[in-house]
Amino acid sequence: MILPWILSGLGLVILLLAGDALVKGAVNLSLRFGVPALIISLTIVAFGTSAPELLISIRAILDGVPSLALGNVVGSNTANVLLVLGLPALLATMHTSEHNTRKTFRFMLVATLVFIGLGVRGVYDWISGLLLLAMLAFVLTDAMRQARCHRRAGKAERAAAVAAAAEDQDFCTEEIEGADPDMKMWRILAYLVAGLVGLPLGAELLVTNATLIAETYGVSDTVIGLTLVAVGTSLPELATTVMAALRRQADVALGNVIGSNMFNLLGIIGVATMVGPIPVDPQFLTFDFWVMLASALLLLPFVYFGRDITRIWGVILTVLYVAYVLVVLFCI
Repeated sequence: MILPWILSGLGLVILLLAGDALVKGAVNLSLRFGVPALIISLTIVAFGTSAPELLISIRAILDGVPSLALGNVVGSNTANVLLVLGLPALLATMHTSEHNTRKTFRFMLVATLVFIGLGVRGVYDWISGLLLLAMLAFVLTDAMRQARCHRRAGKAERAAAVAAAAEDQDFCTEEIEGADPDMKMWRILAYLVAGLVGLPLGAELLVTNATLIAETYGVSDTVIGLTLVAVGTSLPELATTVMAALRRQADVALGNVIGSNMFNLLGIIGVATMVGPIPVDPQFLTFDFWVMLASALLLLPFVYFGRDITRIWGVILTVLYVAYVLVVLFCI
């Protein structure tokens, strides 16, 4: 039993290093192409940090335990909001009020409602998967359109900023920690590759060995999916968000969570249904789906009412997640 503990710790270290690399790569890629960091976090970062959920879900279906796949996604989405935003806020206030995420948040809410509606049918089959993947394609297309518009507008803005700086010697812009406008493209790509490879590798090490530890104590597959595996596969999001919060990149932090949640619901379950159908346990319809929806709605103050995610909010979100895990473990 010593080796699984060691490998679990190694997985956690890899996750933290890969999360830092991915944030650096994403921020500098956005600078290079004139794309907002929020857009990058909704695509490259979100997909990279959701890779463990995809791998675990496909493997669970192939192994004949589809409830683990569904629990993984639902539990991860709940953990993404309550834990992934809660814990970093304990370290540093995330100034999310400075960034407009209303549109992407609305996409996430629609994706959550559609996902629950399809779950009421009792099974996620290939028809459900095609609908979810079509919605994902729409979101990605819209993100790319936004990026192109911002890039065109950015050229004029940068020219005006340079002219203003020439006239006013006191002109300055806020330095973003970890951002280097002169970073070589090969270094940016190296950071991205290190993050995208390291995150699923670290999650696989952690989840596999943590699951072995849990099974020795007789924990069921469903509970493992909703708690241990969900937390394990959410660690890439947590690692990336912690690093983004410490680097004062709140747009990357919030965009990462929103993007990952959308990709979990639309992309992971969409792809997984092409491998095999995913039956919906009644527990999801009576409890877990609604906790996932309620956690998504908790983002309303930060998205619409200009609230920063302060340490107090960090405590509230973290306590709510601990309460949810205790209910799953001991009351269901």
